[in-house]
Amino acid sequence: MSPKQNPGVDERGDVLTRQKVTRPPLYRVIFHNDDYTTQEFVIRVLMRYFHKARAEATQIMLQVHHQGRGIAGLYPRDIAASKVAQVEGLARENEMPLRLSIEPDGGGS
Repeated sequence: MSPKQNPGVDERGDVLTRQKVTRPPLYRVIFHNDDYTTQEFVIRVLMRYFHKARAEATQIMLQVHHQGRGIAGLYPRDIAASKVAQVEGLARENEMPLRLSIEPDGGGS
């Protein structure tokens, strides 16, 4: 079998090894409840920055409202931190004290 017919062999016939690619660890983006940020603002943010449908955004907002916190999504650390900064910046521009945090995913929800 020629190398062109066998993708795991180079042109000299040497077996190629593949590097195992590891995915970066994921972090949860957590919304925290407060008494001033409006529910509609939270829903809009979840739709805009986390690409949630209105129904799912509403469910997350209700979880935040009733349980004190809710998970908006799982992302690599730099993306999670960027989303937190964007959302908290928008919240401050709108004079809302919305607070988010990130935490390592641990594998379960």
